[in-house]
Amino acid sequence: MEKIPDPKELEKELSDYLSKKYGSRIKVLAPHWVAKAEKDDEDQAKSPKLGRIKFDLKPEELEAYLHEYVIKQDLAKSVLATKVCTHFNRIRHSLELGRDPEPGVGSIKNNIILIGPTGVGKTYLVKLIAKKIGVPFIKGDATKFSETGYVGGDVEDLVRDLVYAAGDDLEMAQYGIIYIDEIDKIASSAHTWGGPDVSRTGVQRALLKPMEETEVDLKVAHDPVSQIQAIEHYRRTGKKDKRTLNTRHILFIVSGAFNGLDKMVKERLSKQEIGFRGEMTSRELDRTFLKHVTAEDLIKYGFESEFVGRLPVIAVLEELTADDLYAILQNPNNPIITSKKRDFRAYDIEIAFEDEALKMLAAQAAVEKTGARGLVSVIERVLIQFEKRLPSTQVKHVVVTPEIIEQPEAELERLLADPEDPERLARFRRAAAKERETLKESIRRREEELLSRYYLPLTETRVELLASRYQHWDCDLKTAVEDLARLHDQVSRFAEKFLEHHGIELHFEPDAVDAILQQAVARDTSALAVCQEMAQDLEYALKLVRDRTSQDQFILTREALCDLDAYLNRVIREHYQTSLFRE
Repeated sequence: MEKIPDPKELEKELSDYLSKKYGSRIKVLAPHWVAKAEKDDEDQAKSPKLGRIKFDLKPEELEAYLHEYVIKQDLAKSVLATKVCTHFNRIRHSLELGRDPEPGVGSIKNNIILIGPTGVGKTYLVKLIAKKIGVPFIKGDATKFSETGYVGGDVEDLVRDLVYAAGDDLEMAQYGIIYIDEIDKIASSAHTWGGPDVSRTGVQRALLKPMEETEVDLKVAHDPVSQIQAIEHYRRTGKKDKRTLNTRHILFIVSGAFNGLDKMVKERLSKQEIGFRGEMTSRELDRTFLKHVTAEDLIKYGFESEFVGRLPVIAVLEELTADDLYAILQNPNNPIITSKKRDFRAYDIEIAFEDEALKMLAAQAAVEKTGARGLVSVIERVLIQFEKRLPSTQVKHVVVTPEIIEQPEAELERLLADPEDPERLARFRRAAAKERETLKESIRRREEELLSRYYLPLTETRVELLASRYQHWDCDLKTAVEDLARLHDQVSRFAEKFLEHHGIELHFEPDAVDAILQQAVARDTSALAVCQEMAQDLEYALKLVRDRTSQDQFILTREALCDLDAYLNRVIREHYQTSLFRE
């Protein structure tokens, strides 16, 4: 048997090999080889599946979550929420019964196709869902792929990217979501120029197996890293390592604008009507025909029947009107205004938008017919000079008014000439106050979800803390909620530890918990640290009361935390009054 090389010899051989294959710019530089601890097949079989994906969402809960972030598209949100929840709940149900979630012979996976014009929220919806349910997510573009033998990406690279997104965790990756945009670009163009498009139909065929079920080899010849990993595994174990991932549980969601599909649907529906249907219709009216799209229309558009059959769920998204775009700008969870606020906050400048200005921005964006992307273009066009010049000045507050929308350059000069104009500052404060109230109302609407999912009851103080954290800490609302819920949980754990160590049971009233949370947020520390600071005084004082009165349960209010002596005196006084009354 040939002598197994030591790490240095292996490093040199790999360097020579890679240099010959890819040129002298590639070389292995590794002072030592560190082997990763790998589980054998037996250990992996014993490991619990779906351990970190605690999926317990119901369709209406996921739909309500999407309503908080996405304007309009009620039908698409309903379809997405229902089919995604059903897909993952079926997997969870099987695993809870101790069975492998086998789909069964002949079963069809609920892959989804989203149809809608650009800028209506197709990608945004899928990203929100993946983030909410906590599964690995990867986005690909259909235009970069080709069938085997043509120049381009391999469709199975999407599965390998999903494994990478899951941190090389195959257990997580097998329950991920693969989202492919621009899927309409791989439709055969036979319906427009009369001949088959081999490249495009080839990509459709290449997608057939991954979308249904296939074993994807994670180690491929064109990936030097995977080859090095295979060599190192063979050096350590003497066995070939064939890592594969089955796609049976991976949910595929594809989307595209499908320009021209509405005319095909209209033509099909018109043939079914009796009478004359020759009147002219507007582009907006044509788009409404997409609600009636069927598999037959997609096949006529240029997709093979086998490909369409693997996408049984169709969701159509509507084009956005000016009113819809205005509603997007009003939504405190929209990333467009939030992103612009962060741009200015990077220079310590606070920016607020008046309601009338938002309506004007929405009206201008509607003319561009690019959906929410048009909002970004319009806002950038109006504020680009403000973003350029204000960081070099002492201006710290900007209010976007209708006057700025109409004459941005002239209003910028007026702002620079008198940055402390009392009227402008008053308008800024009113606009900022309205934005904050809208945000707080959005938080209040999610009270039921916060209580059931994060065990976080809402009080006005907590609503204020969430709003402040969301606005000034550059985090999304989900992160702000999770941070506050963690602090809230620390107070409960402190009470449990106090009972365990001292035999005294503490009950914090909501206002007392709020006081602790406020201190923790203001000092950027944990609620546990705040509780531990008061623990010494509480321990001594409450033990003293217990020795005198035999009381071992105490209800702490905000006033008790602020003035502990007064609270203890009141507790002792009430105890003796109760005792005298009983006597």
